[in-house]
Order: sequence, then C-alpha cells, then structure tokens
Amino acid sequence: MTGPAAWPPAPITTGRLVLRESEARDREAFLDLFSSPEVGKYVGGAKPRYELERAVPDVPGRRHGFFVVALDGAMIGMITFDTTDDGRELGFLFLPSAWGLGYAFEACAAALDWYAAAHPDVPLTSDTQVANTASMRLLAKLGFTEGARYEAYGAEQCHWRQ
Repeated sequence: MTGPAAWPPAPITTGRLVLRESEARDREAFLDLFSSPEVGKYVGGAKPRYELERAVPDVPGRRHGFFVVALDGAMIGMITFDTTDDGRELGFLFLPSAWGLGYAFEACAAALDWYAAAHPDVPLTSDTQVANTASMRLLAKLGFTEGARYEAYGAEQCHWRQ
C-alpha cells in the first residue's frame, strides 16, 4: 500500500458542490448530522445532541481522508476514506435535507476520482447495512461490487469492493 497523499488537497468542485477540509463553521451541521434520528437509523443510532455538544471539537473532522461536502458554502454531508486491514474504506453521511437530490452520487464520484489519482494501488471497500437500500443503490451506481453479507451491530451488513 502506498503512503498517504498530501492532505488536505485543494478543494474539489463539481457542478453543484465543493468537497473541502472541515472548518469551524461546519460544527453545527456536524451536530445536526450525528444527532439526526434519520441519519442514525443505519449507523448505530443518533447521539444525544447534549453529548455531541461536549464531545465535538470546534473544528470537527480535521483528519486525513475526511471531506466536508458543501452546497453554497454550507455543509450538507461528509465523505471519508479510512484505513482498514485490506486497504481503505469509503464512508459517507448526508443530512436528510440533502437526500434524494443526487448530491451523494455527485460528491462520491468526485471523491472517488481524487482517490484513484491519489492512491492508485490501494484497494477501496465500503460497508453498509443491507436495509439501507439507498446506500446499497449508490454503491452499485458508483461501480462497487456487492460482496459478502454478515451480521454486525444487530443488523445484516454488506461488504462492497471497488
């Protein structure tokens, strides 16, 4: 596996979105994202906002492989590339107000282009709860291949490979 690419990269722009490093102005959106019952449904549950208020740093998400997805300057979601035993794993979460509008596909496709250039020889996977049909469809549309299913976190999960 090759070493990490320089971080942060220059912001990535798409037709409607900007993928960029996290900033202090994103904190409220992070709190909204991780306290949302809709978002938490497939990722182990929402966190109580009062706990997040204490735990989330002033500038959340400042780490290698973490992109804020912004629309008109405001955070609507996040994309991550985390190191795993077998390469790296794509993760993504979006605020419910951004669902069903094609933002996740647009942002993930742009992030995957960056990833392919920055880490050409590093395998990429993604895992999602099988009941999360929107994420299952998105991963297929992004070119991932459905792999083994397994039980974790009290639900059936699916492991995908690019």
